[in-house]
Order: sequence, then structure tokens, then C-alpha cells
Amino acid sequence: MNRLGIKVLLWCALPALTGRAQSDTTLTYRVEASANVSSGDYAPLWFTANRNGLSSQKPNSAYLRAGLTYRKSFNHGWRIGAGLDLAAAVNSPSEFIVQQAYADFSWRVLNLSIGNKERNPLGKNPLLSSGGMVEGNNARPVPQIRAEIADYYTVPGTKGWFAFKGYIAYGRFTDDRWQRDFAGANHQTYVEDILYHSKELMFKVGNKERFPLEAELGMLMSAQFGGTQHTFSLKDGEWKETVYEMPHGLKNYAKVFLAQAGGDGTTGGDQVNVEGNHVGSWNFSLNYYWRDWKFRAYYEHFFDDHSQMFLQYGRWKDGHLGFEITLPRNRWVNTLLWEGLATKDQSGPILYDGDERFPGAAFPGMQVSACDDYYNNFFYQSWQHYGLGVGNPLLPGPIYNRDGSLKFRSNRVRANHWAFSGTPSDEWAYRVLMSYALHWGTYVNPLDKICKQFSSLYEVTYSPKALSGWHFSVSAAVDHGDYLGNSGGGMITIRKEGICIK
Repeated sequence: MNRLGIKVLLWCALPALTGRAQSDTTLTYRVEASANVSSGDYAPLWFTANRNGLSSQKPNSAYLRAGLTYRKSFNHGWRIGAGLDLAAAVNSPSEFIVQQAYADFSWRVLNLSIGNKERNPLGKNPLLSSGGMVEGNNARPVPQIRAEIADYYTVPGTKGWFAFKGYIAYGRFTDDRWQRDFAGANHQTYVEDILYHSKELMFKVGNKERFPLEAELGMLMSAQFGGTQHTFSLKDGEWKETVYEMPHGLKNYAKVFLAQAGGDGTTGGDQVNVEGNHVGSWNFSLNYYWRDWKFRAYYEHFFDDHSQMFLQYGRWKDGHLGFEITLPRNRWVNTLLWEGLATKDQSGPILYDGDERFPGAAFPGMQVSACDDYYNNFFYQSWQHYGLGVGNPLLPGPIYNRDGSLKFRSNRVRANHWAFSGTPSDEWAYRVLMSYALHWGTYVNPLDKICKQFSSLYEVTYSPKALSGWHFSVSAAVDHGDYLGNSGGGMITIRKEGICIK
């Protein structure tokens, strides 16, 4: 985060450090320590995945985390907030981590958020779901400036039947040093100073107080743009580095927002298609309420650039389908979840449209489409942050690559994911995750055979009433397969949270 963001954060936190306690002011703290030990070349997938990039893929790692969160309300609907969350890690991509550092300024339903903050844009179950396809809670947060209506706002005059939410954000990826060490040291292509853009608009139709069925639909789009690419070539026994800088002026911010073709200074591919590396999804869900039960069905249709944004390449075959059941309060099971993930089609292996936009290409007079190569990009390499995919972790990110490549080795995947959780008592809770995935590699570089991977997590949390704010979690995980390999291990997490000012 830049100096301005740090100053804003400190300005927001100052009243909490110097002022008196008031009923509309809260300051909370959180301290957490976690360590895992496991066999195999990598830690089990669910020890690493969907932990906001804080855990490591290495078989033995640990971290210590501490944070403060400040909130204060004023008259006329104004609110401010700030958070600072730091971590020290062992056997991790970074030894010191600024996990969260943000300031929020809110008025009624509007919010301006500055900094890096853990988020869940589509609201999928953060403890049970395998995660969103465009963005989720797998990778480390990206620092950004974000204008948003974070929660659904009911449109006046609709009697509670119509609501919407959304945001627009610009930011910057922060893994330059990690990319240099991971990819550049192995003479693999990497990109520094990558800029970030994201936007979402979601609508909700329904009023569960009057009718038990709600429908949600909308779109989420994110992009990488700007940046400086470093490539390497071996000539006469010596490595030669080539640097290419993409433009990053105000007009480039506008072009990436409107998904327009790139202008002068961008690569030929961006000038033909759109500027930057764009990923997005259409999102649909139905929520049905019956007594104390809740049934939710959702579908996230992923697209890379414009190839599968609409139906010009046939029916949608790729996406993330889920069913979630929330049961009435009982001693054993609270929530059941199943998800199916498909990314194998990608508009097909190759398609010649007969378009003459590539007169000098390898196929003169032909537009070559399909073969979308999800999460991978010719310039930015891939949709990742510190080696972990920003999207769904069942497509393991480039941090697992031994050669330093920043590309996803397998993005053609079909997977099933099962999960359930419960709270047998007020002091005990548990969750179980089980995933089974088939990997084909990519269209350009297919695997020698179809690889299979089973990943599971079994976790129990104890929150004793006698020790208010303390939580003790013990986890076991088992992986078995020929993509990430076999691994088993255990994790212990201890967390203490509480209120300093209220």
C-alpha cells in the first residue's frame, strides 16, 4: 500500500488509540498462531487453499498473526473503519506479511475502501465452498481503491422485492519480488507492476418475508493491465533479458473498465481483442426458505476474455454449480454442500472464424478462436498472486511448478466437492471437506495421462466458555493422487479475539 493509504489508515486508527470509549466506537483485536506438519512433496491442498494466501504449499510451515479492527459511527449515517493485520511466517512465500491494511469511509449504503482487505465477492460459504472462479478467498488480498454498495440495497418503492449491490475497484498486485525470485531466477517470464481492476453488479428479486423464493443474478469481471514484462532468451551461451512496458495512463484505466481494444503501446493481441487480461463470470442463484430450512442452488459461469461471455460459441459447458442446504438447529449437522466444477471445454480446442484481422499471422486471413486457456495469459502469464490462483483452488496455481513457470500447468479440470459442518454443542464445531478432481493439463500442453487427485480436510474447533474469545482448532488432511501427489498431515491453530473498546 502506498504512503497515502498508510496515512489514511493511521488517521482512522488514531481516535481508537487516543480517545475515550464511546457506545458507537469499537476496537477489536485478534491474535492467531498456526502450524502444520505433513508428508509428501506438498502440504495437503486444503491446508493451503482458501486461506487468503496466508498458508504455504510447503509440507511444514507456520505463521503468527495479529490484528486490530476499528469502527466508529457518526450522525447522519456516516461511519469510518480501519484494520491492520500483520503476520510473520516460516517456510512461506514471504516471511513478513501485511495481510490486511485498510481504511473504510461509509455513508448510508455507500462505502469507499482503501487498502488490502479479505473479501468474498460472491458470498459463497467461506468455510465449506471450494471458492469462486473469478475471485475468492484463495490468494492474498490485492490492495485497491474500491467504491461499493457492499450489501444488497432495496430499491425504494419496490416493497422489498428488488435490490442490488456492486462495486468498482482499481488496485495493484504486490508480488513483484516473489515473481523475480520464483520465475526470474529460473529465466522464466514474469511481470512487475501489474495493475488490477474489478467490477460487479448483482440483482436480487424476491421478498422472503412474503414469498419463500429469492433469485440473484449478475456479473463479476476482473482484469490485469499495465505492468512491465521481463522475458529471457539464451544466445551464445548467455541469457539475454528483454523488457516490455505496457502503457498505464488514464485512458488505459478507461479502456480496461469498458473492455475496449488496446491502443498504441499495447501488444498486438490486446489491440485485436481487449486491453489487459480479463476474466469474468455470470452468476445465478436461487434461495428457498421453508420453516427453519434454507435451500440454495447457484451457478457461476466462467469466461476468459469474450469467448464464452455470451452464446456465440455454443452452449455454456464450463462453470461452477453448487447446492447448499442449511438445516434447522440440531446437534450434529448444520450445513450440507456439493459443488461441481467444469473447465474442460474452454470453447473447444480451436476454431477458425474466417475473420481477416490477422493478415500476417501463422494462419493468414483467419481468426483463430477457442482454446481459451483459462487463467493463463500470453503477457501476464496467469491470474495469480504470490503463486496462488485468485480463482478456484481446484485448479492449483503456479506455486506448485518446479521450473519457475508462472502458468497454470492444468486448467482443464472436472471436479466434485463435498462438504458438511456442524456444532454438536456451544463449545464444539467441526467441518469436513472432500474434493476429487480430474486433470487434463492445457490444450497446448496436455498431460501425458489424465491425472486424478483426491483432497480432504477434517477439522474440529473447541471454543471453551470458561476462556472467552479463545478458539483451538485441530485439523487433519489427506491427499492422494498423481497430480499433486500423496500427502497427509496435521495442523494446529490457536486464536484469541476480543474487544478493547466498546
